[in-house]
Amino acid sequence: MVYLDLSCNKITGGIPKFIWERWNNSLFYLNLSHNLFIGMQLTSYVLPFNRRLEVLDLSSNRLQGQIPMPQLSAEYLDYSHNNFSSVLPNFTIYLTKTNYLRMFNNSINGHIPNSICNSSWLDVLDLSYNNFSGPIPSCLIDNARLSILSLRKNHFEGTLPSNITTECTLQTIDLHGNKIEGQLQRALSNCIYLEVLDIGNNILLDIFPSWLSGLPNLHVLILRSNEFYGSIDDLVGYRPSAEYFPSLQIIDLASNNFSGNLSSEWFGQLKLMMVKFNSTGDTVLAQNVETYTGYYQDSTEISYKGSYMPFGRIMTTLTVIDISNNRLEGHIPESVGRLVSLRVLNMSHNAFTGKIPAILGGMAALESLDLSCNQLSGEIPQELTNLTFLSILNLSDNQLVGKIPQSHQLSTFEKSSFQGNLGLCGPPLSNPCGVSPSPSEAHAEKSSHVDVILFLFVGLGFGIGFAAAILMRCGWIG
Repeated sequence: MVYLDLSCNKITGGIPKFIWERWNNSLFYLNLSHNLFIGMQLTSYVLPFNRRLEVLDLSSNRLQGQIPMPQLSAEYLDYSHNNFSSVLPNFTIYLTKTNYLRMFNNSINGHIPNSICNSSWLDVLDLSYNNFSGPIPSCLIDNARLSILSLRKNHFEGTLPSNITTECTLQTIDLHGNKIEGQLQRALSNCIYLEVLDIGNNILLDIFPSWLSGLPNLHVLILRSNEFYGSIDDLVGYRPSAEYFPSLQIIDLASNNFSGNLSSEWFGQLKLMMVKFNSTGDTVLAQNVETYTGYYQDSTEISYKGSYMPFGRIMTTLTVIDISNNRLEGHIPESVGRLVSLRVLNMSHNAFTGKIPAILGGMAALESLDLSCNQLSGEIPQELTNLTFLSILNLSDNQLVGKIPQSHQLSTFEKSSFQGNLGLCGPPLSNPCGVSPSPSEAHAEKSSHVDVILFLFVGLGFGIGFAAAILMRCGWIG
């Protein structure tokens, strides 16, 4: 047996030991993924293959306990989507020829030893959604030959390495949801192949990283839920003779401490979002990172259409700006209307003032618009009715006035999209617009008011008289 693929079935029970005992000298491809295996018949957690495997794929089963490693390594190792809880203490010695190691979505505890950097062939390292802790080995970022580093949703701590050289080959750095603190290292600008940088949900304290604006391939920049502060207008003027974020399609700065006004140049520099995409789009693929399943596909999680949701792959048509939950103020720049390919715009929970720019009605691709919890005033522009793809709209908790436009898409939203604006009227809100009573109704209403007042006086007089009579009868009033 040389090649064994039993993937994508409903096989249950344990993986029999005869696979690595009977075929240990011949097998080089073993794929048992996407089944219902619950265990492995093992005498050792080192699988006794006497031939170096090309592929060992045990992903998407119900395997638990310690992760077994082939004794002569394998080019492609995938243990993701199981219930594994630990790795061998010296597991890195079995990675000498490994190119791809994925342990995504298990319950693995422990630290990553510095010896992992001796795995000179390693190109993709994905340990995300586990319980790893301790510091991130600096060599994984400083001197590694990695293309993909995904340590998302673990308990890593400490600071980011700072000795990143111009030989940096990283295309994806995903450290989202850990306990990384300190500053975002300026040396990351040496990673000229970087496509995805997600360091959201950590404890980083820094200013907006304008120095990343020259990276030619950066598609995704996620800084949300940290302690970044100051102006984000540093985007303008940092590289006066160069393009700014020429490939950026997703920028998420939500839930930080950014403040100040947004100049018109801030949106005006995001050139890629000004280009109309076709409706199909392409997938963002890590360049030159090819596995036996095809090219590596990046994934991300963003706030999309009102919910925080994962995207298993990133399409070039997925364009997002999220600057919500900061302390930004001033008027919304008109230049935002030039981003004709933008799908999601979230500027909620800031202190923006002035009117909603009518030019937003020209952003034909917009699917989600959230301007809630600001101090916006004036009427809702009629031009917003041109947004025929808009499925999420939230203008609540502002100071908007006037009648809610009723044509096209805007007539489909519920009152929650508009509530908290005392000056708004018309459907779907219950308060009607500009309803003046007729003369007869006004006279009747006035008469009813007079009748009520007279009745109160009469009642009051009757009550006083009645009380006086009782007092006189009892001899309390002479």
